[in-house]
Amino acid sequence: MGRVFRFISRPLLAVQDSEKAHGRSLLMLRILSSNPFTRFMLRTLYKPTHNLPIHRFGIDFEHPFGMAAGMDKRAEALRGWESIGLGFSEIGGITMLEQEGNPKPRMFRHGGDRALVNRMGFNNPGSEKVALRLKKSRKYNRKIPVWANLGKSKLTPLSEAKDDYATTLRRLWCDIDLFVINVSSPNTPGLRDLQHGDYLSSIIQECMAENLKSADMYGGKTKPLLIKIAPDLSMPELELILDVALAANIDGIVATNTTLQRPNDEDKAYKESGGCSGTPLGERSTELIHHIFKYTNGSLPIVGVGGIMSSDDAWEKIINGASLLQAYAGFVFEGPGLTKEIVNGVRRKLRDSKYASLEEAIGSSVVLN
Repeated sequence: MGRVFRFISRPLLAVQDSEKAHGRSLLMLRILSSNPFTRFMLRTLYKPTHNLPIHRFGIDFEHPFGMAAGMDKRAEALRGWESIGLGFSEIGGITMLEQEGNPKPRMFRHGGDRALVNRMGFNNPGSEKVALRLKKSRKYNRKIPVWANLGKSKLTPLSEAKDDYATTLRRLWCDIDLFVINVSSPNTPGLRDLQHGDYLSSIIQECMAENLKSADMYGGKTKPLLIKIAPDLSMPELELILDVALAANIDGIVATNTTLQRPNDEDKAYKESGGCSGTPLGERSTELIHHIFKYTNGSLPIVGVGGIMSSDDAWEKIINGASLLQAYAGFVFEGPGLTKEIVNGVRRKLRDSKYASLEEAIGSSVVLN
């Protein structure tokens, strides 16, 4: 099915507006996953042949590959993501307030490089409406973990960011398995300033406090909290963030968000402002994963995202320290067959390696102190 997508569907998508093509693909997935017969067809076509189980953040995953934030901002296709065999999905980014995002057009493709440039600006219906949609999803038995990516509302000043994040967390808490604190999108003015110093500490502390309150209120366990970082950090800046995260007992790191860097300044897509994802981000993302794993001595679980287009890319992330993996641009350019290709491919690589388990392979190329 991957070949069919590359030779038929991908050229058709290439001539469409990127955001409209995204919307049409999401609508089709919603429709196909809305009844048992077509859900069965999706599972038959796209679900990996075998599982590759891993346990992280107190959660059992059928395999380590999931969907990154940005693909399903409104939590519209939850059944669809599990139907195409993903190990988990991440909705959002979700902000406290509803917002339209930046003016259109705001998403651009470079097909030759398999790269995307976007300046979406956290367009989403807001945490209250998303919470209602998640509540309605309780009518069916979800089979994979659902994460939520938390962003800051554009209208909220940086000084009040901690309350914005914590409010969204509280509203979504009952129906989300894990929260990602996104302080690294380049498309909300000033947001990346929240990666540093007192801002980051206050956001983590407020989210942890709200997490504990919700757990007490509903009689459950606290949900894992992760931080999503930018790829454009210097290594000293990254280490300062890791120090804050470790001191606060954060559960993990998502590495990385989109980059402001470009492979060149000549191609039309790269002249657009916004964050770049896809193949050009892959090497830098892996470099940061390696550094995080080494700096924390493997003690802080890492979710690797950025430029994962094949099982080779996925394996590089794993041996450099990623426990779980996500893709966004990979699904745009390779289609829903990407899940099967990556999970089955990583299984083959593991079988042909010297490692007895996925756990042994994680971070195996990193020399620890």
